Amino acid sequence: MLELKNISYEVEGGKEILRNVSLTIDDRFVAITGPNGGGKSTLAKIIAGIYQPTGGQILLDGEDITHMSISDRANRGISYAFQQPVRFKGLRVRDLLTLAAGKGTSIAEACEYLSEVGLCARDYIDRELNDSLSGGELKRIEIAMVLARGTKLSIFDEPEAGIDLWSFQNLIRVFEKMYEQTRGSILIISHQERILNIADKIIYVKGGQVERYGDKAEILPSLLNSADNAACKVLTDKMEGK
Repeated sequence: MLELKNISYEVEGGKEILRNVSLTIDDRFVAITGPNGGGKSTLAKIIAGIYQPTGGQILLDGEDITHMSISDRANRGISYAFQQPVRFKGLRVRDLLTLAAGKGTSIAEACEYLSEVGLCARDYIDRELNDSLSGGELKRIEIAMVLARGTKLSIFDEPEAGIDLWSFQNLIRVFEKMYEQTRGSILIISHQERILNIADKIIYVKGGQVERYGDKAEILPSLLNSADNAACKVLTDKMEGK
């Protein structure tokens, strides 16, 4: 269980990005949405340890991780998938999966992780993480890394960003499968209605604060009809070519 108590974050010059955010996250699948610039990605990066809060406390299963490094948090079971996955020249997909697992990983195990995200292991296991891979392929390989780690909390920052409709449809299927199989919690930042539809609960962040947090059935209908969250519909229309 993840607990955030009065989390605040200020940048140089005193600009407040997050203000007194308090949350308890213990569901299997939670989505964070809201207008651009509202603090969603900042909140996710604070949870992962990429940013340090300027106020408040973070507890993971009762342990205070507020001032822990990203490495220490990773060791305690937090994974973070970037909006734009990093390309590592010279590193093969199987090497990355072995590093993610933190132990010797057999070819059969690596292939199983790739199969879980809909990639043919034979075609990808020895591929380099370079410009020959599409954005959609990299996203799925990064998800395979998260699966290999088997973490308590897996965070995804706008996984739909920069990919085409075909890749997005495949990502939706991957997340649906993750939801069915995961033993930990999944936290996804997204504007996409189809991703929000998978969630158990939805967090709506605006102006650095949590305005709404509750069950999908309670939050999503009003959210999709809200002028503030028109981005959900705009993004859907773009991806469907409207």
